[in-house]
Amino acid sequence: MAAVGPDSLFIALLTAIFVGAVFTIQVAREFINFGAGNIIGGVLSVALTRELAPVLTAVVLAGRVGSAFAAEIGTMRVTEQIDAMLMLRTDPIDYLVIPRVLACCLMLPILTLLSLVTGMFGGLIIAINIYSLSDTVFLDSARNFLGIWDILSAMIKACCFGILIAIIGCSWGLTTTGGAKGVGQSTTTAVVTALLIIFVSNFFLSWLMFQGTGSAFLQGL
Repeated sequence: MAAVGPDSLFIALLTAIFVGAVFTIQVAREFINFGAGNIIGGVLSVALTRELAPVLTAVVLAGRVGSAFAAEIGTMRVTEQIDAMLMLRTDPIDYLVIPRVLACCLMLPILTLLSLVTGMFGGLIIAINIYSLSDTVFLDSARNFLGIWDILSAMIKACCFGILIAIIGCSWGLTTTGGAKGVGQSTTTAVVTALLIIFVSNFFLSWLMFQGTGSAFLQGL
């Protein structure tokens, strides 16, 4: 949990703050021209909560944590430490995989929530200093647009992504062959596979969670 959560916190928050800032720049310059500057905060909050925060936090963790899992377990495989565990009647799945899956499942939603707050802060800084928007209007818009289901959906997505990252990293580590070269190949493949699965699963999760017509815009108005 320490490796997945606190050790990954800085890079996750740094990513979030710049994503929020860039998104605000792109949205604000267009919305202000249409006289809709009062809903910029709401649009940013919805985008971050539903898609950007869970997906980008998962991408960061796939690169940092998923690769570490694959490399660590892959090294144990090629140095026959896994075989030694089996000789001692210790199940590698119970001892190596399940703790990592639980750690990712618990810590990724927390990181996603912190990334959401940080991303909103980055957008708020840009809105105030560059586009001279009121912080009160920005935050009120975010509060009006967001619903409880938006936060819950972000947590559900983050939990699913965490489980996928851990399982993919560990599975490629456990199937590593070929010495040091095999460890490198497993690590690379684990990251690429995790990123691909995150994007594909995000599509299906979004499709299931947000079917029909949305009402966030009407609530914000």
